[in-house]
Amino acid sequence: MILDLPISGIDAAAMDFTANGGGESADGAFKGKPMIFAGNSNKTLAEDIAAKLGLPLGNSTSTLFPDGENYVRINETVRGADCFIVQSTNSPVNDNLMELLIMIDTMRRASARQITAVIPYLSYTRQDRKNKPREPITAKLVANMLEAAGVDRVLTMDLHTSQIQGFFDIPVDNLVGAAILQTYYKQKFVNDMEDTVVVSPDVGGIRRARSFAGSLNIDLAIVDKRRPEAGVAEAMNIIGDIVGKRVILVDDMVSTGGTLIKDAEALVKYGATEVYACCTHGVFARDAIARIQDSPIKEVAVLDTVFLPQEKRIPKVKLLTSAHVFSEAIYRIHMDLPLSPLYDKYM
Repeated sequence: MILDLPISGIDAAAMDFTANGGGESADGAFKGKPMIFAGNSNKTLAEDIAAKLGLPLGNSTSTLFPDGENYVRINETVRGADCFIVQSTNSPVNDNLMELLIMIDTMRRASARQITAVIPYLSYTRQDRKNKPREPITAKLVANMLEAAGVDRVLTMDLHTSQIQGFFDIPVDNLVGAAILQTYYKQKFVNDMEDTVVVSPDVGGIRRARSFAGSLNIDLAIVDKRRPEAGVAEAMNIIGDIVGKRVILVDDMVSTGGTLIKDAEALVKYGATEVYACCTHGVFARDAIARIQDSPIKEVAVLDTVFLPQEKRIPKVKLLTSAHVFSEAIYRIHMDLPLSPLYDKYM
């Protein structure tokens, strides 16, 4: 079951376009209904977002030709419309990214007034700088491709590094998924938070973990690592008091799960009684689910920014919905309202 944990914002009834047929924007202009379309990567989330706005999903066709080329057709008029395309770019990464680019191009050629790419999980964001000579900066390349396709705005959640917003020359709204996870733990450990510590998996995640710990009003610890080679990390020490404590490992994503499991084993070795983990993006590549099942981690809480097939929904994985956050952001963008209320309370 996907848990729905409302966190803030506009009254749900006010966002129901079926009930009110649109309304006035901040400048007094009448705004009709936005149009929500879905690619193939995460239709479940797209349907949930549309439902919270009281809207049907737009009618579109997206298939593959026999040679693997994408074919997209919009089966209704979008002329003059405010269009939102919901498409994460998780595995198969290149297929989903190409499908998104083609959908944007299709709507631009069909005279949509504004096109917003709603990308709950944006891939290639870990390739955001050159660490060695003759390496690409693929995050910038993806930003260029989206803009060249004709998108007007990008709405995403928890970019791997926030400075990637600066790779775009169009507005990029980077929503905060941690708020949903914080709400979950406040409910889960409502009467038992005293002996709980938030843990950052490395120095680079301190800011995220500190904010998370501050929201829960608990202490923070850090896993001190060394990296003997690219993609390999070894836990050397724990900075902070975790002895006899329940710990919550906080990260932006879990890919293969290797680093997460090593951290969990180190935390148990150094005295933690229970290890929980959470992240926004549960990529769970390769055999990550099997490795998590056999690890000392009691539970991994993730958001539905990446579609999780049934075979990966093991008891140790807790899936939380982000639809209410994206639906409010879409409502605010469409109605020319500020998105700051979605940030102020949680940053």
